[in-house]
Amino acid sequence: MTMHKTGTREEWLAARLELLEAEKAMTRRSDELARQRQALPWVRVDKAYRFDTDEGNASLVDLFQGRSQLLVYHFMFGPDYIAGCPSCSSIADGFDSFAVHLANHDVTLSAVSRAPLAKLHAYRRRMGWKFPWASSRDGDFNFDFNVGFTEEQQRKGGIEYNYRREAAAPTHEPLAGKTVQEWPLRGGEGPVAQMAAMTGTDVATYTRDRPGLSAFVLEDGVVYHTYSTYARGLDGIWGMYQWLDRTPLGRNEQGIWWRRHDEYGEQRVAS
Repeated sequence: MTMHKTGTREEWLAARLELLEAEKAMTRRSDELARQRQALPWVRVDKAYRFDTDEGNASLVDLFQGRSQLLVYHFMFGPDYIAGCPSCSSIADGFDSFAVHLANHDVTLSAVSRAPLAKLHAYRRRMGWKFPWASSRDGDFNFDFNVGFTEEQQRKGGIEYNYRREAAAPTHEPLAGKTVQEWPLRGGEGPVAQMAAMTGTDVATYTRDRPGLSAFVLEDGVVYHTYSTYARGLDGIWGMYQWLDRTPLGRNEQGIWWRRHDEYGEQRVAS
C-alpha cells in the first residue's frame, strides 16, 4: 500500500488549482528573469580567439555562421579526457533537435571544448550528434570565460567558477555542491570521482574543465558577450530534469545515476 497521501478527484483538483497559481507565478517570474538577462550590458570582445572547426581554423565571428546571435555550450572535454563528461553528454543529447529551430530564429548553437578536434569528432560520431563543436585548443577562450583552469590555479586557490572563488586544493571533492555531497554514494566513492572515472581521468584533471553556457551577439561587425551561466544555472537546458520534475517521484537521485545514452544497455532502475 502506498505511503503517499491519497484523496478523491475533488481533493486532487482543489490541490492542483492551488499549485497552478504557484506555477503561473513562477512562469511570470521566469519571464521577468529573461528580460533581466536581456537587459544586461554588452561587453565588447576584442581578443582574437581562434578555434579548430569542421570548416578549418575559425574566429569567434565564424562560429556565428552568418547569424547575429551565438550560444556556446562549454562542454567538459579536456585535452586529457578519453570521453566527454557524461553530464554534458546528457545535456547535449537534445542539441540537434532544437538547433534547427534556433538557426531559423537567427541563433547558432555551438559547443566548445579544449580537447583536440579529432577527439571531439570521434566522440560526436559515437554519440550520433551533428551540432557544431569547436576546439579551443590551447587558446584563452575557456580560461577567459571561467570554464578552464590550470593545475597551478587549483593548488593556489585561483579558480573563480560560478562567480565564486574556490579554496586552494580542497580536501573534499571540488565541483560538488552541498546537495551533491549529500547524495548516497556507491562504495563510498564521491560523485565527482565517479564522473572523473567516466572520462578516464582523476578528479583534479576532470575539474580543470567546467560546464557553462555563454551568449554572444554580433552587431556591425563587433562581437559582444551578453550572458554566461554555470553549474545549476544549466538546469533549465538539461532536458531530462524538466521531465523528471513532473513525475510522481521527481528526481529521486541516488548518486550519479545517469549514463551516456549508449551505456545503459539492459540496466533498470532498482525498485
